[in-house]
Amino acid sequence: MQTTLTGKTAVITGGARGIGLTVARALAADGADIALFDLLDTVEETAQQIADEFGVRAMGQKLDVTDQAATAAAFAAVTARLSVPQVLLTAAGIEINGDSVDVTAAQWRKVIDVNLTGTFFSAQAFGHGLLEAGLPGSAILISSMSGLIVNVPQWAASYNSSKAAVAHLGKSLAVEWASANIRVNSMAPGYVLTDLTRQIIEKEPSLHDEWVALIPQRRMATPDDLTGLVSFLASDVSSYITGQQIVIDGGYTAI
Repeated sequence: MQTTLTGKTAVITGGARGIGLTVARALAADGADIALFDLLDTVEETAQQIADEFGVRAMGQKLDVTDQAATAAAFAAVTARLSVPQVLLTAAGIEINGDSVDVTAAQWRKVIDVNLTGTFFSAQAFGHGLLEAGLPGSAILISSMSGLIVNVPQWAASYNSSKAAVAHLGKSLAVEWASANIRVNSMAPGYVLTDLTRQIIEKEPSLHDEWVALIPQRRMATPDDLTGLVSFLASDVSSYITGQQIVIDGGYTAI
């Protein structure tokens, strides 16, 4: 078996930048047609760039993944324009750091709503389309090593809790949909050097050194470090792997 995705459509939430965009490009290189969902105005332009570069079909659509009806409609639009999505990567997510005693109700709910509820609505629409069409599929939910450990020195109880829940959501859906050959796994990255983390480091330069000092490989990941696992889980090579959380953290959680 090879990790070819030719003839399949992949949906990537949060796909207009960062991890989502890097993985979308990797899936396009594997032959998949690509649908990007994001709140950024550049999402359609970014999808067209992928289509031009890799010779696949691609579309981009603005979407708030916390809107259940809009998410279902967006997946229906992908089916109409491309095909029933058979690969899903949920990269849409946010983090709000701060002392737990100071976190507001609105901040807590926003993190949980985007990271957990938005992931569920995306997986729900994905699974519905596959069950209706009688097709197999593979969903990769982005959780985090933060669902397994508590990051220091920053405090992010809402983020950590949401990502732990995403991993268990993946296991729950994997068991529920196993008989339909719809696989669900989660990927738990460690610290990844993205535009967003660069902005955090620019504000607090000492964070980078503190993070790296706790990583056995002594470096943060790049988004490219995640693409191999996604290609593997998206393809038929991993056909007997479901309900798993796979950590990519340079050894952080091993110590």
